[in-house]
Amino acid sequence: MLDAPSNLGLRPPASGTVPGCYKAPWALRDAGLLQRLGASDAGAVVPPRYVATWQPGDGVRNGQAIAAYTEKLAGRIAGLRGEGRFPVVLGGDCSIVLGSALALRREGRYGLAYLDAHADFRHQGNSSDAGVAAAGEDLALVTGRGDGRLTDIDGLRPYVRDEDVIVLGVRDDEDLPDIADVGLAYVLAGEVASRGEEAAAGVLAREELDGFWIHLDADVLDSSVMSAVDCPSPDGLSPDELVRLLRGLLRLPGAAGLQVTILDPDLDEDGSQAALLADVLTRALTA
Repeated sequence: MLDAPSNLGLRPPASGTVPGCYKAPWALRDAGLLQRLGASDAGAVVPPRYVATWQPGDGVRNGQAIAAYTEKLAGRIAGLRGEGRFPVVLGGDCSIVLGSALALRREGRYGLAYLDAHADFRHQGNSSDAGVAAAGEDLALVTGRGDGRLTDIDGLRPYVRDEDVIVLGVRDDEDLPDIADVGLAYVLAGEVASRGEEAAAGVLAREELDGFWIHLDADVLDSSVMSAVDCPSPDGLSPDELVRLLRGLLRLPGAAGLQVTILDPDLDEDGSQAALLADVLTRALTA
């Protein structure tokens, strides 16, 4: 278990505040996740300072800091995998997927199972707001679209090819036409139970891939059970549906690691949602 407590990819939730998702690893550890998984403790990758100010033309908010953090996190993930370990990375915001994607791109060709309520595919080609928050752009970034500081580290653009990605649990959001146009596979939240595992296997279990990474955004869960996120969404997965989906992914050959993101303990005063997420992860990973 490796902590990646970065909030660099989010905009400030209110003037004079910073996003609270950097506290999520502590909340999940406090819920007993390390012990319940029987995991080794790999420590933490400390992020650079969060800077709240941004205006159009600045590039990606905190872009230089995210680039530096991406390389640092990629190195730690690569070290764990080099020891034959399965990294469980506790974020932090969604931009930490750049670190895991870069680590695997340095190894070979890997796919990405992207479990999220949103497609996170904003980029300069489809939005005037590109750059405002990398966490709303990270699927575009890992597939090579956007700021070269983030998309082309070591000249390895793209870290993940379009055809090697599947988005699972997404709602019918504004980015779906764009990801469909470029050929990214997706399964809506309401269809995950019936065809999620089969669709994922069709993308991620192909012979040309060396494996795949699992990105889990807590907001893939329905907002009735997971509201402690920056953008809660209705019509999402139940905890049992998420456990079944994760187990199905982990049964596929080549699962290389998993990360969980976006839980905000500032919005979870009694810790019940951190406990729920820890329970989902424990049930999925220890089955």
